[in-house]
Amino acid sequence: MSGPGLFSSSILLGFEEVERALEQVTRKGGDGYPPYNVERLAPADGRGETLRIVLAVAGFSPDDLTVTADGNQLIVQGRQSEEKPRDYLHRGIAARRFRRSFLLAAGVEVGGATLKDGLLAIDLQRPFKERGVQRVAINGASRGTAEPGGN
Repeated sequence: MSGPGLFSSSILLGFEEVERALEQVTRKGGDGYPPYNVERLAPADGRGETLRIVLAVAGFSPDDLTVTADGNQLIVQGRQSEEKPRDYLHRGIAARRFRRSFLLAAGVEVGGATLKDGLLAIDLQRPFKERGVQRVAINGASRGTAEPGGN
């Protein structure tokens, strides 16, 4: 990082990961292939929210595709194997490779992937978390010797 970051304010504590993610997103270029959609599915069966990434990967078989989760990054790669030589009069559908990555928020887990009709669907689970108020105990020196982290 050069210069003060976007989240360098003294009241924004613990946003270093968000700042790194934003830098990573802005650095990434790409040709937009393959095209994709991101859908939000309604919570069901007491599970949290599900996000679905759908990539258009016509011509790729399941053996040509790799989906990996590495830390907070989801990586989808495609590599079509070369078929036997053909005598094309016109070749408008190129066999090409791709690598598409998505940054995942903390706690988001990959639920699974399916390939149907040239569309690769990857489900991401965001666990349901109860939000509430947490009361924080204050350890004061007036009770005796206060040690950091002690009760």
